[in-house]
Amino acid sequence: MDSVGEEQLRQLIMHALAEATAENGFVTRAQLSALEVGGRPRRLIDQSRGIWNPRDMAATLSVVSSPDGPYDDQHVGDSLFRYDYRAGSIQGDNTKLRRAHELQLPIILLRKIAAGQFVPVFPVYVVADDQASKQFVLALDESLRFLKDPLHLSPDERRYAERVVKQRLHQPEFRGRIVRAYATQCAVCRLRHGRLLDAAHITEDGDDAGLPIVTNGLSLCKIHHAAYDANLLGISPDYVVHIDRDLLEERDGPMLKHGLQEMDRTPLQLPERRTEKPDRDRLARRFAGFGAAG
Repeated sequence: MDSVGEEQLRQLIMHALAEATAENGFVTRAQLSALEVGGRPRRLIDQSRGIWNPRDMAATLSVVSSPDGPYDDQHVGDSLFRYDYRAGSIQGDNTKLRRAHELQLPIILLRKIAAGQFVPVFPVYVVADDQASKQFVLALDESLRFLKDPLHLSPDERRYAERVVKQRLHQPEFRGRIVRAYATQCAVCRLRHGRLLDAAHITEDGDDAGLPIVTNGLSLCKIHHAAYDANLLGISPDYVVHIDRDLLEERDGPMLKHGLQEMDRTPLQLPERRTEKPDRDRLARRFAGFGAAG
């Protein structure tokens, strides 16, 4: 297969992966082991190693980054992403990842969020091979492929790259973790259609304390996310939903009645894991803002 044909195949794979990810924001190892691409199952992840080098491809297809893994994968100044060589030598599995750099072929970064569950980030490009540090440097967006010196960014390049990483890595990973924690349902109305669910911040994203962590998030359908952001819906620190008083008195259609008014004073649907429940102090601060707005 020539490089043009391989790039077309990668585009087909990534299209299929986007469809598989759309529902929950994450995919399972089982899905990645036999994803249907062009009517045929195709493996997108190695069975045991962090780098997947398909035999019928000239270069690496995917790499796994795990927060609890043995490698020191890390961000570079919150802009680009460093990925450690596979241990042993600079060759081996690393050879095909280096080949992805040489051929400028897109790969898939699989961010592990739980056992057997991953948030895919793609297309990702290998933009530097730092043999001294035994690390590859990955650009999480096509617009970052042609940096003059990926290891030494200018201030403007760094600011732009930081925005890209937030959009391409932090936000999708936050959504995947939140939707998973809430078992793919809205915490207010229990809607279970993943494509209609957002990861809402409790402490707002623009705040210094607005960290992309599960305890600072809520899985909300799009209408309840919009209502929460507009202070038409509040959530008290005792995990109870409150609807704006003026909104409760309005007369409109069935969406207002059933979608918002009937949610007033209902209990919030919480994650099963105690460590993933919304932080009460964050909720209290946000609820004070809801009260002041009303």
